[in-house]
Amino acid sequence: MKHGKKYNEAAKLVDRATQYEPNEAIALVKKTATAKFDETIEVHIRTGCDGRHAEQQIRGAVVLPNGTGKKVRVLVFAKGDKLNEAEAAGADYVGGEELIPKIQNDGWLDFDVVVATPDMMGVVGRLGKVLGPKGLMPNPKAGTVTMDVAKAVADIKAGKIEYRLDKTNIVHVPVGKASFTEEALQENFNALMDAIVKAKPSALKGQYLRSITLTSTMGPGVKVSVAKY
Repeated sequence: MKHGKKYNEAAKLVDRATQYEPNEAIALVKKTATAKFDETIEVHIRTGCDGRHAEQQIRGAVVLPNGTGKKVRVLVFAKGDKLNEAEAAGADYVGGEELIPKIQNDGWLDFDVVVATPDMMGVVGRLGKVLGPKGLMPNPKAGTVTMDVAKAVADIKAGKIEYRLDKTNIVHVPVGKASFTEEALQENFNALMDAIVKAKPSALKGQYLRSITLTSTMGPGVKVSVAKY
């Protein structure tokens, strides 16, 4: 893959053979985020899990103390009073069965997170083929299937992010923007890593965290030392 001049200049600042301490890695990633827009800072965690086995799956959610820097659009499936609760909490869209054809047939996907009350999961289940592949299906483990829709919406708006293994057993999570201070990014990174460490499957034998890489949208990857984890 051919990289541009800016990327190559930034890459010179990073020693690929070094595993940096988290604070050094964060400083480097901020320094190498030189795009004209506010780049997202992401963490990529390669695990020793085998996601094909249910008992080695990792999935959950964590509220980043400083948010992600991104405006998150929330859709809530509910009925009765819960619709009003969700609206009052700041949900961008609320509704029920009437939204199904809009998503299924019209391809409407102007939202980033879907929350549903348990009694609506029968309805939402019909959207499995659309929402599933996009990682938008509500899930109790992630706190997006709940009767407390107000808390779910408030948490998501405050910077709650979901983490899960992809097909290659890697977790990809945003931890903020390049415009964040190093301290804010460090706090978000620590909150995420605490959650990931706690989520270690008891069935796993061998090394849990194989590598951690921090990167900005357009910048080079910076390896983080896994020693302390």
